[in-house]
Amino acid sequence: MAHRWWSRLRGVSSTFLHSNIASSSAAKVGAIAAVGATWLYQDPLDWLDTGRMMNQRSIMWSLLGKNSIAYSEDLSLRPSRAETGDFLTRYTIADAAAKAAPGIVNITVDVGIRNVFMARSSGSGSIIQSDGTILTNAHVVAEAGRGSHSGKIVVTLHDGRTFTGELVCFDMITDIAVVKIKSKAPLPTVKIGSSRKLRAGEWVIAVGSPLHLQNTVTAGIISAVERKSSEIGLHGATTDYIQTDAAINQGNSGGPLLNMDGEVIGINTIKAMAADGVSFAIPIDTAVKVMNQLKKHGHVVRPWLGIKMLELTEAIIDQLKDRDPSFPNVSKGVLVPQVIPGSPAEKGGLRPGDVIVEFDGKPIDSVSQIVDLLGDKVGVSFKVVVKRAYGKQATLIVVPEEATP
Repeated sequence: MAHRWWSRLRGVSSTFLHSNIASSSAAKVGAIAAVGATWLYQDPLDWLDTGRMMNQRSIMWSLLGKNSIAYSEDLSLRPSRAETGDFLTRYTIADAAAKAAPGIVNITVDVGIRNVFMARSSGSGSIIQSDGTILTNAHVVAEAGRGSHSGKIVVTLHDGRTFTGELVCFDMITDIAVVKIKSKAPLPTVKIGSSRKLRAGEWVIAVGSPLHLQNTVTAGIISAVERKSSEIGLHGATTDYIQTDAAINQGNSGGPLLNMDGEVIGINTIKAMAADGVSFAIPIDTAVKVMNQLKKHGHVVRPWLGIKMLELTEAIIDQLKDRDPSFPNVSKGVLVPQVIPGSPAEKGGLRPGDVIVEFDGKPIDSVSQIVDLLGDKVGVSFKVVVKRAYGKQATLIVVPEEATP
Protein backbone atom coordinates (compact mmCIF):
# COMPACT_ATOMS: atom_id res chain seq x y z
CA MET A 1 0.00 0.00 0.00
CA ALA A 2 1.35 3.40 -0.91
CA HIS A 3 2.18 5.72 1.97
CA ARG A 4 -0.29 8.55 2.27
CA TRP A 5 2.30 11.11 3.28
CA TRP A 6 0.75 13.99 1.48
CA SER A 7 -1.22 16.73 3.09
CA ARG A 8 -3.98 18.86 1.68
CA LEU A 9 -3.49 22.47 2.62
CA ARG A 10 -6.69 23.22 4.45
CA GLY A 11 -6.63 25.82 7.18
CA VAL A 12 -8.78 24.63 10.06
CA SER A 13 -10.12 26.63 12.97
CA SER A 14 -12.07 25.15 15.82
CA THR A 15 -13.53 26.31 19.11
CA PHE A 16 -11.87 23.43 20.89
CA LEU A 17 -8.48 24.00 19.25
CA HIS A 18 -7.83 27.67 19.79
CA SER A 19 -9.57 30.51 21.53
CA ASN A 20 -9.15 34.23 22.04
CA ILE A 21 -7.66 34.71 18.58
CA ALA A 22 -8.05 38.30 17.43
CA SER A 23 -9.72 39.01 14.13
CA SER A 24 -9.18 41.96 11.83
CA SER A 25 -11.44 44.97 12.02
CA ALA A 26 -14.48 45.19 9.81
CA ALA A 27 -12.82 47.97 7.84
CA LYS A 28 -10.13 45.66 6.66
CA VAL A 29 -10.51 43.32 3.70
CA GLY A 30 -11.72 39.97 4.98
CA ALA A 31 -11.56 38.63 8.52
CA ILE A 32 -8.66 36.76 10.01
CA ALA A 33 -10.21 33.70 11.57
CA ALA A 34 -8.78 31.54 14.32
CA VAL A 35 -5.97 29.30 13.17
CA GLY A 36 -6.27 25.67 14.07
CA ALA A 37 -4.79 22.28 13.34
CA THR A 38 -3.96 20.86 9.95
CA TRP A 39 -5.46 17.61 8.70
CA LEU A 40 -2.49 15.38 7.86
CA TYR A 41 -2.18 12.05 6.12
CA GLN A 42 1.43 11.04 6.37
CA ASP A 43 3.90 8.19 6.77
CA PRO A 44 6.53 8.00 9.51
CA LEU A 45 8.84 10.21 7.48
CA ASP A 46 6.48 13.14 8.13
CA TRP A 47 7.47 14.56 4.75
CA LEU A 48 4.63 17.03 4.51
CA ASP A 49 3.71 19.91 6.70
CA THR A 50 1.29 22.75 6.32
CA GLY A 51 2.55 24.66 9.31
CA ARG A 52 5.60 26.29 7.74
CA MET A 53 5.02 29.99 7.29
CA MET A 54 7.68 31.04 4.78
CA ASN A 55 10.75 29.69 3.02
CA GLN A 56 13.99 31.60 2.65
CA ARG A 57 13.48 32.38 -1.00
CA SER A 58 9.97 33.66 -0.83
CA ILE A 59 8.74 37.19 -0.35
CA MET A 60 5.61 37.47 1.75
CA TRP A 61 3.20 40.33 2.16
CA SER A 62 0.03 40.14 4.19
CA LEU A 63 -2.04 42.62 2.26
CA LEU A 64 -5.05 43.79 4.22
CA GLY A 65 -6.69 47.17 4.53
CA LYS A 66 -4.50 50.00 3.22
CA ASN A 67 -1.98 47.44 1.96
CA SER A 68 -4.51 45.82 -0.39
CA ILE A 69 -2.85 44.62 -3.60
CA ALA A 70 -5.70 46.07 -5.64
CA TYR A 71 -4.51 49.64 -5.10
CA SER A 72 -5.79 52.60 -7.08
CA GLU A 73 -2.60 53.69 -8.84
CA ASP A 74 -2.81 53.64 -12.64
CA LEU A 75 -0.62 50.69 -13.68
CA SER A 76 -0.57 51.96 -17.26
CA LEU A 77 1.84 54.68 -16.12
CA ARG A 78 4.39 52.08 -15.11
CA PRO A 79 7.07 51.06 -17.64
CA SER A 80 6.14 47.85 -19.43
CA ARG A 81 8.27 44.71 -19.33
CA ALA A 82 9.08 45.27 -23.00
CA GLU A 83 10.27 48.82 -22.25
CA THR A 84 12.50 47.60 -19.46
CA GLY A 85 13.97 44.76 -21.51
CA ASP A 86 11.75 42.18 -19.81
CA PHE A 87 13.78 42.43 -16.60
CA LEU A 88 12.30 42.28 -13.13
CA THR A 89 11.70 45.70 -11.62
CA ARG A 90 10.63 46.66 -8.12
CA TYR A 91 7.03 46.66 -9.40
CA THR A 92 6.94 43.45 -11.49
CA ILE A 93 5.61 41.13 -8.81
CA ALA A 94 3.31 43.75 -7.30
CA ASP A 95 1.83 44.62 -10.71
CA ALA A 96 1.27 40.98 -11.65
CA ALA A 97 -0.43 40.26 -8.31
CA ALA A 98 -2.57 43.38 -8.61
CA LYS A 99 -3.85 42.32 -12.04
CA ALA A 100 -5.16 39.02 -10.67
CA ALA A 101 -6.16 40.08 -7.14
CA PRO A 102 -9.79 41.14 -7.77
CA GLY A 103 -10.60 37.68 -9.13
CA ILE A 104 -9.03 35.71 -6.26
CA VAL A 105 -11.29 34.61 -3.39
CA ASN A 106 -11.19 33.07 0.05
CA ILE A 107 -13.39 30.00 0.58
CA THR A 108 -14.48 28.74 4.00
CA VAL A 109 -16.64 25.74 4.84
CA ASP A 110 -18.00 24.82 8.25
CA VAL A 111 -17.21 21.15 8.81
CA GLY A 112 -19.19 18.98 11.20
CA ILE A 113 -20.78 15.62 11.83
CA ARG A 114 -24.56 15.28 12.09
CA ASN A 115 -25.01 19.05 12.01
CA VAL A 116 -22.58 19.55 14.91
CA PHE A 117 -19.94 22.20 14.09
CA MET A 118 -16.39 20.92 14.58
CA ALA A 119 -14.04 23.01 12.46
CA ARG A 120 -13.76 25.43 9.59
CA SER A 121 -12.04 24.37 6.39
CA SER A 122 -10.40 27.24 4.55
CA GLY A 123 -8.94 27.58 1.09
CA SER A 124 -8.67 29.86 -1.90
CA GLY A 125 -10.02 30.00 -5.42
CA SER A 126 -10.11 31.96 -8.68
CA ILE A 127 -13.13 33.45 -10.42
CA ILE A 128 -12.71 32.29 -14.01
CA GLN A 129 -16.04 33.54 -15.42
CA SER A 130 -17.86 36.77 -14.63
CA ASP A 131 -21.03 34.78 -13.83
CA GLY A 132 -19.38 33.64 -10.59
CA THR A 133 -17.75 30.36 -11.68
CA ILE A 134 -14.84 29.60 -9.35
CA LEU A 135 -12.03 27.08 -9.80
CA THR A 136 -10.53 25.59 -6.64
CA ASN A 137 -9.27 22.35 -5.08
CA ALA A 138 -11.75 19.57 -4.40
CA HIS A 139 -10.34 18.96 -0.92
CA VAL A 140 -11.31 22.51 0.07
CA VAL A 141 -15.03 21.87 -0.46
CA ALA A 142 -15.38 18.07 -0.45
CA GLU A 143 -14.09 14.94 1.23
CA ALA A 144 -12.93 11.72 -0.40
CA GLY A 145 -15.59 9.03 -0.10
CA ARG A 146 -18.12 11.42 1.44
CA GLY A 147 -18.75 13.98 -1.26
CA SER A 148 -19.32 17.65 -0.52
CA HIS A 149 -19.07 19.06 3.00
CA SER A 150 -22.45 19.44 4.68
CA GLY A 151 -21.55 22.91 5.91
CA LYS A 152 -22.22 26.24 4.25
CA ILE A 153 -19.69 27.44 1.68
CA VAL A 154 -18.81 31.11 2.15
CA VAL A 155 -16.87 32.93 -0.55
CA THR A 156 -15.19 36.23 0.29
CA LEU A 157 -14.01 38.46 -2.52
CA HIS A 158 -10.92 40.63 -2.47
CA ASP A 159 -13.07 43.73 -1.84
CA GLY A 160 -14.68 42.17 1.23
CA ARG A 161 -18.03 41.14 -0.29
CA THR A 162 -19.29 37.72 0.79
CA PHE A 163 -21.45 35.22 -1.08
CA THR A 164 -22.89 31.79 -0.43
CA GLY A 165 -21.21 29.29 -2.71
CA GLU A 166 -22.70 26.24 -4.38
CA LEU A 167 -20.56 23.20 -5.19
CA VAL A 168 -21.24 22.47 -8.85
CA CYS A 169 -18.93 19.50 -9.44
CA PHE A 170 -15.64 18.05 -8.29
CA ASP A 171 -13.11 15.29 -8.92
CA MET A 172 -11.09 14.00 -5.97
CA ILE A 173 -8.46 12.21 -8.08
CA THR A 174 -7.26 15.37 -9.79
CA ASP A 175 -8.36 17.49 -6.81
CA ILE A 176 -10.31 19.98 -8.92
CA ALA A 177 -13.70 21.50 -8.04
CA VAL A 178 -16.03 24.11 -9.48
CA VAL A 179 -17.97 26.41 -7.13
CA LYS A 180 -20.61 28.93 -8.21
CA ILE A 181 -21.73 32.17 -6.58
CA LYS A 182 -24.56 34.43 -7.70
CA SER A 183 -24.13 38.17 -8.16
CA LYS A 184 -26.38 40.79 -9.74
CA ALA A 185 -23.40 42.43 -11.43
CA PRO A 186 -20.59 40.73 -13.41
CA LEU A 187 -17.70 39.73 -11.19
CA PRO A 188 -13.98 40.36 -11.77
CA THR A 189 -12.08 37.41 -13.17
CA VAL A 190 -8.52 36.16 -13.40
CA LYS A 191 -6.81 35.67 -16.74
CA ILE A 192 -6.08 32.05 -17.60
CA GLY A 193 -2.59 31.45 -18.97
CA SER A 194 -0.94 28.26 -20.20
CA SER A 195 1.26 25.75 -18.41
CA ARG A 196 2.42 23.93 -21.53
CA LYS A 197 5.72 25.75 -22.08
CA LEU A 198 6.79 26.46 -18.53
CA ARG A 199 10.47 26.13 -17.68
CA ALA A 200 12.31 25.54 -14.42
CA GLY A 201 13.68 28.82 -13.13
CA GLU A 202 10.76 31.04 -14.18
CA TRP A 203 9.48 33.48 -11.56
CA VAL A 204 6.01 32.75 -10.18
CA ILE A 205 3.61 34.25 -7.62
CA ALA A 206 1.21 32.49 -5.24
CA VAL A 207 -1.84 34.42 -4.03
CA GLY A 208 -4.35 33.13 -1.50
CA SER A 209 -5.42 32.98 2.13
CA PRO A 210 -2.86 31.00 4.14
CA LEU A 211 -3.90 30.64 7.77
CA HIS A 212 -6.99 32.72 6.93
CA LEU A 213 -4.80 35.71 6.00
CA GLN A 214 -6.64 36.78 2.89
CA ASN A 215 -4.86 38.54 0.01
CA THR A 216 -1.43 37.16 0.89
CA VAL A 217 1.19 37.23 -1.87
CA THR A 218 4.34 35.10 -1.98
CA ALA A 219 6.89 34.77 -4.76
CA GLY A 220 9.46 32.25 -5.89
CA ILE A 221 10.50 30.27 -8.94
CA ILE A 222 9.41 27.13 -10.74
CA SER A 223 11.68 24.43 -9.35
CA ALA A 224 10.56 21.71 -11.75
CA VAL A 225 7.89 21.06 -14.36
CA GLU A 226 5.98 17.85 -15.06
CA ARG A 227 6.78 16.42 -11.64
CA LYS A 228 5.14 13.00 -11.75
CA SER A 229 2.53 12.21 -9.12
CA SER A 230 4.35 8.96 -8.35
CA GLU A 231 7.49 10.95 -7.51
CA ILE A 232 5.72 12.72 -4.66
CA GLY A 233 3.86 9.66 -3.43
CA LEU A 234 0.43 10.27 -4.95
CA HIS A 235 0.07 6.80 -6.37
CA GLY A 236 -3.10 6.27 -8.38
CA ALA A 237 -3.20 9.87 -9.58
CA THR A 238 -2.24 10.68 -13.16
CA THR A 239 -1.59 14.39 -12.74
CA ASP A 240 1.82 15.94 -13.31
CA TYR A 241 2.63 18.86 -11.01
CA ILE A 242 4.49 22.15 -11.12
CA GLN A 243 7.04 22.26 -8.31
CA THR A 244 7.73 25.69 -6.84
CA ASP A 245 9.57 27.24 -3.92
CA ALA A 246 6.98 30.01 -3.48
CA ALA A 247 5.58 29.79 0.05
CA ILE A 248 2.34 27.77 0.01
CA ASN A 249 0.64 26.95 3.30
CA GLN A 250 -2.66 25.77 4.72
CA GLY A 251 -5.37 27.94 3.26
CA ASN A 252 -3.50 28.46 -0.03
CA SER A 253 -5.17 25.38 -1.50
CA GLY A 254 -7.15 26.17 -4.62
CA GLY A 255 -5.52 29.56 -5.06
CA PRO A 256 -3.67 30.53 -8.23
CA LEU A 257 -0.02 30.26 -9.14
CA LEU A 258 0.66 33.24 -11.41
CA ASN A 259 3.30 34.12 -13.95
CA MET A 260 4.85 37.57 -14.18
CA ASP A 261 2.03 38.71 -16.47
CA GLY A 262 -0.54 37.99 -13.75
CA GLU A 263 -1.93 34.96 -15.61
CA VAL A 264 -2.96 31.77 -13.80
CA ILE A 265 -0.62 28.92 -14.69
CA GLY A 266 -1.42 26.55 -11.83
CA ILE A 267 -3.66 25.70 -8.86
CA ASN A 268 -1.73 25.55 -5.57
CA THR A 269 -2.34 22.23 -3.88
CA ILE A 270 0.38 20.57 -1.77
CA LYS A 271 3.54 21.44 0.15
CA ALA A 272 6.34 19.38 1.65
CA MET A 273 6.89 19.07 5.37
CA ALA A 274 10.51 18.13 5.94
CA ALA A 275 11.81 20.86 3.64
CA ASP A 276 11.08 24.53 3.09
CA GLY A 277 10.43 25.67 -0.43
CA VAL A 278 8.99 22.45 -1.86
CA SER A 279 5.38 22.91 -2.94
CA PHE A 280 3.26 21.71 -5.83
CA ALA A 281 0.56 23.12 -8.09
CA ILE A 282 -1.76 21.50 -10.63
CA PRO A 283 -0.94 22.85 -14.12
CA ILE A 284 -3.74 25.12 -15.34
CA ASP A 285 -4.02 23.24 -18.65
CA THR A 286 -4.85 20.08 -16.70
CA ALA A 287 -7.26 21.92 -14.41
CA VAL A 288 -9.18 23.44 -17.34
CA LYS A 289 -9.47 20.05 -19.09
CA VAL A 290 -10.83 18.47 -15.91
CA MET A 291 -13.25 21.36 -15.39
CA ASN A 292 -14.54 21.06 -18.95
CA GLN A 293 -15.12 17.32 -18.51
CA LEU A 294 -16.91 17.90 -15.22
CA LYS A 295 -19.22 20.38 -16.92
CA LYS A 296 -19.77 18.11 -19.91
CA HIS A 297 -20.19 14.72 -18.24
CA GLY A 298 -20.69 15.51 -14.56
CA HIS A 299 -17.57 13.47 -13.87
CA VAL A 300 -14.14 12.93 -15.38
CA VAL A 301 -14.07 10.31 -18.12
CA ARG A 302 -10.77 8.42 -17.97
CA PRO A 303 -10.05 6.15 -20.93
CA TRP A 304 -8.30 2.95 -19.86
CA LEU A 305 -5.88 1.00 -22.03
CA GLY A 306 -4.42 -1.28 -19.38
CA ILE A 307 -0.70 -0.68 -19.96
CA LYS A 308 2.25 0.83 -18.17
CA MET A 309 4.18 3.38 -20.21
CA LEU A 310 7.74 4.69 -20.13
CA GLU A 311 8.99 7.64 -22.15
CA LEU A 312 12.17 6.81 -24.02
CA THR A 313 15.13 9.14 -24.20
CA GLU A 314 18.38 8.56 -26.12
CA ALA A 315 20.14 7.63 -22.88
CA ILE A 316 17.45 5.10 -21.88
CA ILE A 317 17.36 3.61 -25.38
CA ASP A 318 21.16 3.16 -25.38
CA GLN A 319 21.01 1.49 -21.97
CA LEU A 320 18.22 -0.88 -23.05
CA LYS A 321 20.09 -1.79 -26.25
CA ASP A 322 23.20 -2.56 -24.22
CA ARG A 323 21.15 -4.94 -22.09
CA ASP A 324 19.31 -6.52 -25.02
CA PRO A 325 20.64 -6.12 -28.58
CA SER A 326 17.23 -7.17 -29.93
CA PHE A 327 15.57 -4.07 -28.47
CA PRO A 328 13.51 -2.26 -31.15
CA ASN A 329 15.49 0.10 -33.36
CA VAL A 330 13.93 3.44 -32.36
CA SER A 331 15.18 6.93 -31.61
CA LYS A 332 12.10 7.93 -29.59
CA GLY A 333 8.72 6.57 -28.51
CA VAL A 334 6.92 5.14 -25.48
CA LEU A 335 7.88 1.72 -24.15
CA VAL A 336 5.17 -0.66 -22.92
CA PRO A 337 6.80 -2.64 -20.10
CA GLN A 338 3.56 -4.26 -18.90
CA VAL A 339 0.16 -5.17 -20.38
CA ILE A 340 -2.66 -6.09 -18.01
CA PRO A 341 -4.35 -9.38 -18.92
CA GLY A 342 -7.86 -8.88 -20.34
CA SER A 343 -7.31 -5.17 -20.88
CA PRO A 344 -8.20 -3.26 -24.06
CA ALA A 345 -4.49 -3.15 -24.86
CA GLU A 346 -4.14 -6.93 -24.70
CA LYS A 347 -7.30 -7.41 -26.74
CA GLY A 348 -5.86 -5.05 -29.34
CA GLY A 349 -2.62 -7.02 -29.59
CA LEU A 350 -0.17 -4.91 -27.56
CA ARG A 351 2.64 -6.89 -25.95
CA PRO A 352 5.17 -6.14 -23.20
CA GLY A 353 8.28 -4.75 -24.86
CA ASP A 354 6.43 -2.95 -27.64
CA VAL A 355 7.46 0.63 -28.36
CA ILE A 356 4.61 2.91 -29.43
CA VAL A 357 5.89 5.21 -32.19
CA GLU A 358 2.55 6.36 -33.57
CA PHE A 359 -0.87 6.81 -31.97
CA ASP A 360 -4.00 7.90 -33.82
CA GLY A 361 -1.87 8.91 -36.79
CA LYS A 362 0.48 11.13 -34.73
CA PRO A 363 4.20 10.47 -34.06
CA ILE A 364 4.73 9.75 -30.36
CA ASP A 365 7.63 10.66 -28.10
CA SER A 366 5.90 11.21 -24.73
CA VAL A 367 3.22 9.69 -22.51
CA SER A 368 1.43 13.04 -22.29
CA GLN A 369 0.83 12.96 -26.05
CA ILE A 370 -1.04 9.67 -25.74
CA VAL A 371 -3.06 10.97 -22.79
CA ASP A 372 -3.97 14.12 -24.73
CA LEU A 373 -5.01 12.13 -27.80
CA LEU A 374 -7.17 9.82 -25.70
CA GLY A 375 -8.92 12.79 -24.08
CA ASP A 376 -12.34 11.58 -22.94
CA LYS A 377 -12.81 9.15 -25.85
CA VAL A 378 -14.16 5.78 -24.72
CA GLY A 379 -15.27 3.04 -27.12
CA VAL A 380 -13.43 4.74 -29.99
CA SER A 381 -10.93 2.85 -32.15
CA PHE A 382 -7.34 4.12 -32.17
CA LYS A 383 -4.70 3.01 -34.63
CA VAL A 384 -1.44 2.23 -32.84
CA VAL A 385 1.86 1.61 -34.60
CA VAL A 386 4.46 -0.27 -32.52
CA LYS A 387 8.00 -1.43 -33.13
CA ARG A 388 9.15 -4.77 -31.78
CA ALA A 389 12.32 -6.77 -31.30
CA TYR A 390 14.41 -7.77 -34.30
CA GLY A 391 13.17 -4.88 -36.43
CA LYS A 392 9.53 -5.96 -36.57
CA GLN A 393 6.65 -3.48 -36.77
CA ALA A 394 2.90 -3.93 -36.21
CA THR A 395 -0.19 -1.79 -36.73
CA LEU A 396 -2.88 -2.44 -34.12
CA ILE A 397 -6.39 -1.22 -33.31
CA VAL A 398 -7.08 -0.50 -29.65
CA VAL A 399 -10.47 0.48 -28.20
CA PRO A 400 -10.15 2.09 -24.72
CA GLU A 401 -12.71 1.45 -22.01
CA GLU A 402 -13.73 3.82 -19.23
CA ALA A 403 -11.68 3.34 -16.08
CA THR A 404 -13.62 2.50 -12.96
CA PRO A 405 -12.93 4.57 -9.82
